[in-house]
Amino acid sequence: MLELDALDHRILTVLQQDAGLSNAALALRVHASEPTCLRRVRRLRKHGVIRGVVALLDPAVLGEPLTAIVEVSLDRQGAEAWAAFEAKADAEPAILQCYRVGAGVDYVLVVTVRDMAAYQGLVQRFLGAANNVRNVRTLFSVARSKFGTAWWPPLGPEAL
Repeated sequence: MLELDALDHRILTVLQQDAGLSNAALALRVHASEPTCLRRVRRLRKHGVIRGVVALLDPAVLGEPLTAIVEVSLDRQGAEAWAAFEAKADAEPAILQCYRVGAGVDYVLVVTVRDMAAYQGLVQRFLGAANNVRNVRTLFSVARSKFGTAWWPPLGPEAL
C-alpha cells in the first residue's frame, strides 16, 4: 500500500472537489510548489490512487432521468455465477453501480434510465432468468437529496 502524507491528503481532498484545477492553482490551494505538486499528482496516478478524471453531469439540465435502486437475488450462487453476473452488469450502460452484498439479496444496483419504458427494456434485457436472476425488487427514486463522489476522509479545513 502506498504511504500517503499530509500533502497527499490535501491534494486528494482538493482534487475531489475540483479535478479541473490547473497544477498552479492546485499547488496554491495545497500550499506546495508547482513542481512538487505535479510530481505528487503523477505519483498518485502511477500508483492507481487517482484512477481517472471525469465530468459530472447535471441530470436537471439534461432532463431528469429515472433512477432506481435494484435488489437482485441470483438463482445459482458461486464464483462462476457471480463473475458472469458482474461481467454482464459491467457491460450494461444503464447500470451505474453494482455491489455484491451479504445477508439477503446478492446484489444492489444503481440504475439510471430515461423513463419507465427504458427501465422495462432493462428488465427484459438484463434482469431475467437467462442471466441467472431469481428475484428483483426495485425502489424508484422520487428525489435525490445527496449525491457525492468524494470519499477520501479530509484532514479538515485547517489542513488546507
